[in-house]
Amino acid sequence: MSLELDVFVGNSTIIDIAVYHLWLDGYTVADAVRARVDCRAMLDCDVSAEVLHSDTMDQFRTFHMCERLLHCPVKLSNQLLFQIPPQSQSMLIERYYEFDSAFAREVLGKKLSKGTKRDLEDVSSKTGVALKSCRRQFDNFKRVFKVVEELKGPLVENIQNHFLLSDTLARDYAAVVFFANSRFETGKRKLQYLSFQDFAFCAGQLISYWTVGAVDNMVDDMDVDLEKEFLYELKDIKILINDKDLLDQHKSLVCAALRGKIKVFNEMEANFKHLSRALVNIASKLNNTKDVRDLFIDLVEKFIEPCRSDRWTVGELKLFLTHYTNAAQSLGTFRYQLVWDRYMGVIRSCIIKMYHE
Repeated sequence: MSLELDVFVGNSTIIDIAVYHLWLDGYTVADAVRARVDCRAMLDCDVSAEVLHSDTMDQFRTFHMCERLLHCPVKLSNQLLFQIPPQSQSMLIERYYEFDSAFAREVLGKKLSKGTKRDLEDVSSKTGVALKSCRRQFDNFKRVFKVVEELKGPLVENIQNHFLLSDTLARDYAAVVFFANSRFETGKRKLQYLSFQDFAFCAGQLISYWTVGAVDNMVDDMDVDLEKEFLYELKDIKILINDKDLLDQHKSLVCAALRGKIKVFNEMEANFKHLSRALVNIASKLNNTKDVRDLFIDLVEKFIEPCRSDRWTVGELKLFLTHYTNAAQSLGTFRYQLVWDRYMGVIRSCIIKMYHE
């Protein structure tokens, strides 16, 4: 009895992107096969269940073997076991390190420790992200953090150089690393309305303007730690609220600039001193580690919520913060303009991003 067998031999590793996504999402082989059967793309293909199962198992086996290389992406291009074209390599790396925003939001600001990892079952239930996928994403966060936390140089560039990620994804990882290092409070109920991207934007502002690297690109840990000297200097701007004449002048200048331009003018005029004290007091306490961690909850409770209760629009808020910042230039006895501008530039951007009407 003769038996014919067709064999195809090649040296290129064929990657099915759809199957790769199923593997990344934590599917078992059996679940992945069912998902492929239900996929419209497979409906017109004359493929038996046995062949589909065999192909899926082979793909999963390849992904498992590649995973150790994906932990250090630079090695993927130098290995000889898998002949994967550069474009496919980039896809494998980018997809492996992509993460669910809902998952990232849950662990943002938490210590990337075994204790946090033990809570991933709860995170999985809350977000709907498969537990296996949660573990992969958490391990990726921890791996990137460990590699770049002590490196000299720009944080985003270090992440790109060591993990070969796109600029957008590298910036998101920079936000995760930055929040994990500074342990900003993100879990309070009043902050739940803020998305991961809201916080990632704020992290980018803080990294660009408040870290040591913002003023000196030749120091260690430049994009991870906030500049202590700058935070200490912020105490000087408290003169804006402690000096009654300066406070009144500041209010007068802002009111003159905004009269007739915003609908909430009366509310702004009545609450000006309260709003100004909130912004300046937040600044004056940032030399304290605990108050740095509470930055976002302070912005929400002491500034954003009062404005929201008076029904300010984002446009009105932008106009107020712009004139509030610029008016300080006209205060003759105010001598801390550089520190003030550096502080308010970031605070203005963060408040506008965090203000959801």
